[in-house]
Amino acid sequence: MNPLLSKLQPYPFERLKKLFEGVTPNPAYRPISLGIGEPKHATPALVIEAMHASALAQPSGFAGYPATGGEPALRQACANWMQRRYGVTVNAATQVLPVNGSREALFAFAQTVIDPTRPGVQGGAGPVVVSPNPFYQIYEGAALLAGATPYFAPSDPARNFAVAWDTVPDSVWANTQLLFVCSPGNPTGAVMPLSEWQMLFELSDRHGFVIASDECYSEIYFRDDAPLGGLEAAVKLGRTDFKNLVMFTSLSKRSNVPGMRSGFVAGDAALLKAFLLYRTYHGSAMSPVVQAASVAAWNDEAHVVDNRAQYRAKFAQVTPVLASVLDVALPDASFYLWAGVPAAWGGDDTAFARELLAQYNVTVLPGSYLAREANGFNPGAGRIRMALVAETAECLEAAHRIAEFVRSRTP
Repeated sequence: MNPLLSKLQPYPFERLKKLFEGVTPNPAYRPISLGIGEPKHATPALVIEAMHASALAQPSGFAGYPATGGEPALRQACANWMQRRYGVTVNAATQVLPVNGSREALFAFAQTVIDPTRPGVQGGAGPVVVSPNPFYQIYEGAALLAGATPYFAPSDPARNFAVAWDTVPDSVWANTQLLFVCSPGNPTGAVMPLSEWQMLFELSDRHGFVIASDECYSEIYFRDDAPLGGLEAAVKLGRTDFKNLVMFTSLSKRSNVPGMRSGFVAGDAALLKAFLLYRTYHGSAMSPVVQAASVAAWNDEAHVVDNRAQYRAKFAQVTPVLASVLDVALPDASFYLWAGVPAAWGGDDTAFARELLAQYNVTVLPGSYLAREANGFNPGAGRIRMALVAETAECLEAAHRIAEFVRSRTP
């Protein structure tokens, strides 16, 4: 067996299942889960119709292997969306690559980029992959299985858990081969400003590392301005070649099709050429039927506007209920609330989650499961993540139960 597999830590939801062993949820309440960020809004009819039409019109399409690079129509639809959404022009043939969802692509990209044989500098033992903390656990697993060492950049609770990139030592940057960024962030919903992008681009220029920008939550936001994208930031700063920069996005959250597994990456043409080579051997080609449905989704914005309006209305009702008892506020973007655990639980996020399930049959995810201890501190400890993905009535009911739960323990 690959010895690197032993370095992988249990996924957050495996840990949650173990945490809840022996817990009997209160049968007086129907179960409500705010634990998993799986979109529950209705899939747009146009996506389903396009999939059906493709399957009926091209039954022979199932008899052949699809190209790893995807159909030209899909790549062009992705490029057109980039132009409409960000004002960014990319070459559909060389700077866009369809992928089977952002999770698969983020993992595979690290395997493409990391050179585990390159010796470290300034006393470093080998390649480093830097990521935020808290973070999406795929970043860590991708780094470990590529033969690199993860480094978790600290976050600043005083700045909405913005990542304190300026505290990462030069000795770490000198050995960094890949940097994962997530904006809007999971779990905090924070959006990176242009000044932060400029700092990271300058560090990339100085040390030569690649930036992988995870932007899967970009279309669910609560401010007037849409979140800034990585390629958009590069263009604003005069970096039109996108050197050492690749962005990752997905239809899962934007179009409520997590089961379709469809997204794309865009950016540095040289990196995407190498990534396509890796994926060709990896066998990561998208079904022609899924490609047709994806074209329909990327070409339509009306359903995205409607989806965003649903989230805005939901958060407007749910957030005040929870803010009355928890340290929580409306995020910049994403569909999560990142809340502090009240003093009555001594900051123990796991105890809070376990007791909430037992007494009120509501599931939330402990924040400590989404972070790693660094410098003696786990930045997720003492917080919980709540995914407001279900319909408004269900999320609102969960919020009222949580409020009652907290008040029952508050003097």
